[in-house]
Amino acid sequence: MVNLGLRWDYDGVIGADGNQLSVYNPAVGLQQKSQLYPKDLNNFGPRVSAAYDPFGKGKTVIRAGVGVFYDGFSQDFFTGQLAFNTFNTGAAYNAIGPNPVYITFALNPALPVDVGGNSVIQPGVPVFDPTSVIAGPTNQTTDAFTVSPRLRTPYVYNYNLNIQQQLARNTVLQVGYVGSAGRKLFFFRDINQPTHAEITAADLGCNCINSFSVPRPFDTAAPLSALAPNQPFYVNEVETGANSNYNSLQVSLTQRSWHRFNNQIAYTWSHSIDTASDGQDYVPNASQPNDSTDPGGNKGPSNFDVRNRFVMSSVYDFPKIDRFKKFGEGWSFSGILTLMSGHPFSLNYNFEGDYDGSGEGFGRPDVVGPIHYDYGNPSQFLDLSAFTVPCTLSGGNADTNCIPGTRHFGSEGRNSLLGPDYRNLDFAISKMTPITERLKLEFRADFYNVANHPNFASPLLPAFIADAAPNGISTGSGVSPNVLPLGRSLGFYPLTATSDVGLGNPVLGGGGARSIQFAVKLMF
Repeated sequence: MVNLGLRWDYDGVIGADGNQLSVYNPAVGLQQKSQLYPKDLNNFGPRVSAAYDPFGKGKTVIRAGVGVFYDGFSQDFFTGQLAFNTFNTGAAYNAIGPNPVYITFALNPALPVDVGGNSVIQPGVPVFDPTSVIAGPTNQTTDAFTVSPRLRTPYVYNYNLNIQQQLARNTVLQVGYVGSAGRKLFFFRDINQPTHAEITAADLGCNCINSFSVPRPFDTAAPLSALAPNQPFYVNEVETGANSNYNSLQVSLTQRSWHRFNNQIAYTWSHSIDTASDGQDYVPNASQPNDSTDPGGNKGPSNFDVRNRFVMSSVYDFPKIDRFKKFGEGWSFSGILTLMSGHPFSLNYNFEGDYDGSGEGFGRPDVVGPIHYDYGNPSQFLDLSAFTVPCTLSGGNADTNCIPGTRHFGSEGRNSLLGPDYRNLDFAISKMTPITERLKLEFRADFYNVANHPNFASPLLPAFIADAAPNGISTGSGVSPNVLPLGRSLGFYPLTATSDVGLGNPVLGGGGARSIQFAVKLMF
């Protein structure tokens, strides 16, 4: 049997009355727009599937399918961004038009400035001026969020091939390959970030680079707008140029009514790789690359990548015991065992310094030693001494002590580290009691995490960033023979939250302590 299909999708363009949206044109500055991107009428999605019984006995079935599927445009990408490098939340919040939005802050001489003398916000530093308003021209930032004029509809190729074989009257084995390839996926990058060559040239030219002070390409370009005449600093552009690939082996064994058991066992090996896992930066590098001039360099395991997942579920229906009458019928036990490898993550500097010179504030470190995990000791989960700042230091551990010309983007790959695994066993006992022909009463007791095993959340939680230097950076001084070289991260990275209480729950599933729930349900 073969099925053929063709689907055409069209999502209307997100817009706003009164040209409330805006984009940045380096030649003229911010321009008001009622619509941010052009229509995309080319979203044709063909698909084909086939099923074949090679022996004609109904016990072996081969199935295959492939199709193209288009995504929609999320309004959050234009009106609710979560960039780490600016407080500007999207193209609806630029300083232009009849209702301009200014993110105001208190000028603080202790804060670093760019070459134009503009104060630069460092997230996490309390620099908001409580006496100023959010919509006013005083001390406005010089950042913008824009949208690529070449924005297109993201799409994905989905394909699979599987074989289903009946092993016995009530037992079926299925083995399959499932894959996908995402194209034109959302991400954003800072199009005003200097290249590595420009960073090095500025570093060698002035021999004076401090945090966030490297000249940027648009520092001499058009101002943001007549209402915000300063030169732009961060110019984040939403684009559709990211890619993804997912491949998996999926195996399942299903038993129905086998000696009063109903069992299902499933195992999946998979690997998902992409250059962006989201259109927003809930965590560093989910959307914005470490080096915005090289988006392809953000390629790595997806934020949601899970290599191994094993799930076994079983239900046992007890036989009826007539001598106990209604109490002796309707009993069943059930359980679910879940084993899963951890999610990948990266270490990023949480605005400790601009060691790579990009000015983005969340650079990644160099890896200079073997990476050691201690999964049995959450307080010392990851030994940080294997990581160092991405420049050669001299005279101190601050970014101002980077030797000119040595700044570079860290060698730690995106999502090259692995978080803790997940292990959980749930158990339930239930009883169904018929009261009348149409009325039934069910009682059940659920025992979650029977083993009371702690399942820790991704190291990205609860702060939504895994800080590369939470305990500070080595000064290379001291009398101990174990003093770390200058620039190394100190101590260990701890796991501090289980996934049931960490922000962003659920990340790995439940993960809470053992809990017991009793319930009564009346069905009619």
